[in-house]
Amino acid sequence: MAAIQTKGLTKRFGSVVAVEDLDLVVEEGEVFGYLGPNGAGKSTTINVLLDYLRPTEGSATVLGYDAQDETQQIHRRIGILPEGFDLYDRLTGRKHVEFAVDSKESDDDPDRVLDRVGLGPEAADRKAGGYSTGMAQRLALGMALVGDPDLLILDEPSSGLDPNGARQMRELVREEADRGTTVFFSSHILGQVEAVCDRVGIMSDGRLVAEDTISGLRESVGTSSTLELTVDRVPDDLRFDDVPAVSEVTVDGSVLRVAVSDPSVKSEVINRVEAQGATVTDISTTQASLEDLFAAYTTEGVTA
Repeated sequence: MAAIQTKGLTKRFGSVVAVEDLDLVVEEGEVFGYLGPNGAGKSTTINVLLDYLRPTEGSATVLGYDAQDETQQIHRRIGILPEGFDLYDRLTGRKHVEFAVDSKESDDDPDRVLDRVGLGPEAADRKAGGYSTGMAQRLALGMALVGDPDLLILDEPSSGLDPNGARQMRELVREEADRGTTVFFSSHILGQVEAVCDRVGIMSDGRLVAEDTISGLRESVGTSSTLELTVDRVPDDLRFDDVPAVSEVTVDGSVLRVAVSDPSVKSEVINRVEAQGATVTDISTTQASLEDLFAAYTTEGVTA
């Protein structure tokens, strides 16, 4: 059973189509990153899944339940960190978690939950109105974790977090996935997504333009990787005109950079360099980042 599945999901606001004919599948137990520029339809999709909005056409299921007809069953089994959430300024961090524990009818220890998201006893007893943005984000994440949810829906979970907080968030996501929780989150911090996601979906102008692993997206786009060779000297007459998979060669001091679209030609490149009398002292490879792939799908018109 898919944790999330939409079929022909469409949401219109008057003449504006926010989400169009969305067929999306998120498998149980995977970490799925949902990406797209502002206005691409990400938040609208999440709001339909949570029944905050009703679709114009199509259907959506969450954990096997109809997203519009079986809302209560869904909300009992999920944890939500929404973008633009509100806290109660006069309540302490502990009181917020206690409220979440009572709402979920859970036996979680509020102090253990707070400690897990990096909020110690002093922060637990402080009123949320005095929290920094990062502390508020940690508290909201802790509330989402209450009750061991089967599905976490996180909208911009790294917002306001410092590097240590962002690292801790990534660790929590992987811990949840390791125990079988499905994690579905949208984020504009693509490095965070690349670090934790099993698969990603990319939205553009309300349509799903890509859905795959990051390596699968690289293959679909045909993005080159760069082979970096550190050499004792650069050969004077080094040519790769007869190797179609080599698209560009640049030299920076003792470093030779060769862009290749087919990884199988890397050994041929190295052998050719050494055949010209150079000694290769170091080898490294860099691949297209998720940011590069995101740009290809959302600004260059690539389709998967």
